[in-house]
Amino acid sequence: MSMTALLSVSVILFSVIDMLGNIPVLVSMKKEGLSFTPSVVTAFATGIMIAFLFFGASILGLFGIDISSFALAGSVVMLFIGLEMILGIKLFKEEAGEQASGSIVPIAFPLLAGAGTLTTIISLKAEFDTLSILGGIIINAIIIFILLRSIDWIAAKMTPQTATTLRKVFGILLLAIAIQIAKANI
Repeated sequence: MSMTALLSVSVILFSVIDMLGNIPVLVSMKKEGLSFTPSVVTAFATGIMIAFLFFGASILGLFGIDISSFALAGSVVMLFIGLEMILGIKLFKEEAGEQASGSIVPIAFPLLAGAGTLTTIISLKAEFDTLSILGGIIINAIIIFILLRSIDWIAAKMTPQTATTLRKVFGILLLAIAIQIAKANI
């Protein structure tokens, strides 16, 4: 594992995970009553990424799912999240009596460890060694955890107008990313 490879993988994953771009999404979800535990989100997202590093293509193959179909399914979920943000509607509803927790779905998967991230991890195996990719995943997990722990502080610094504007802007960006993933995989 070289430092150059580690840095390259870390930057690639950071841009695909887009944790900074997800902050307005997470603030919006939190204000709507969705709770999450930073350590649980980080553990599940990291676990999913590591599992896909070692077993991704095999897991999908076991179910007869190709990477394009997986990416398309993830883009549909992202599309709905983007629509919620822009239109101010609630598409993901909790069952009666269910506590509104989004630690695993939709935050760990597909928002952070989504189809784009998992497909990228599988693709990185063609160019980088497994240890560099694993290191990049761990570095990004640390960043995810720090930012998730800071969400309340970040939300407190945002005015309601700023939060609404950012939610709509990033909702449109999320829709565009979802459409781009869908277009590339149809």
